[in-house]
Amino acid sequence: MSSIQRKGSRTLKDVPLEIVEQLNKGVLETANLMEALSIDFTQLLSILGHTPEKNHFESLGIIQRMKEAARSLLENEHDIDSLSKHPSDTVRGWAGYMISFDSRIPLKQKFTLIENLADDQHFGVREWAWLAMRPYCVEDPISVIKLLEPWLTQTENKRRFVSEITRPRGVWCAHIPILKEQPELALPILNALKTDPSRYVQNSVANWLNDAAKSKTQWVKDLCQLWRQESPTEATTYVCKRALRNCK
Repeated sequence: MSSIQRKGSRTLKDVPLEIVEQLNKGVLETANLMEALSIDFTQLLSILGHTPEKNHFESLGIIQRMKEAARSLLENEHDIDSLSKHPSDTVRGWAGYMISFDSRIPLKQKFTLIENLADDQHFGVREWAWLAMRPYCVEDPISVIKLLEPWLTQTENKRRFVSEITRPRGVWCAHIPILKEQPELALPILNALKTDPSRYVQNSVANWLNDAAKSKTQWVKDLCQLWRQESPTEATTYVCKRALRNCK
């Protein structure tokens, strides 16, 4: 699998036909969201030897399409391991949801299985990985935080995964009520990442705190003040400035 070098089209109608054809055949990775939206899921599934009802996905949003495709593959006993190594980033994203949906897999093992997808070289797969596992964090964030603490000393992608999956409000996903009201429960994560050298991780941590500030503004202000005193590094300064961007 090679990293994406080209720029994707800015609108869905501008995605070149030859790109769409390769995406539908599962031989090309998407360059951006527009290309992901251009994929005919029925055609891509047929490449895997699975044909759902025609037009089944047309009325669904992208996340629901991902979920429905994954459920269909899981019900038809497709192999998660082989799909997680597929050349198509969309197929690898399906594998992430299959891991999440498979009730036979214990939670700890789910995170072990999704680890490579969380660290995937493709940005889209990394997003699907944490979105797929997000419901478990909504249900029991304390347990998930404990399970993921070892990831805080690993790759930047995995460190960002920990931050993204635990964001109190998140993007395109359910909120985590207890972390909106008690963000201090996530301090093991936040403190570990406050001086992270990766801008990719720094932005995620800042967005985490920006989420928390919508319900616990003073707590975020106090935490950033403490961080600036304890570790006046360039990384911490950046995180705090971005975290407080909407605070008055």
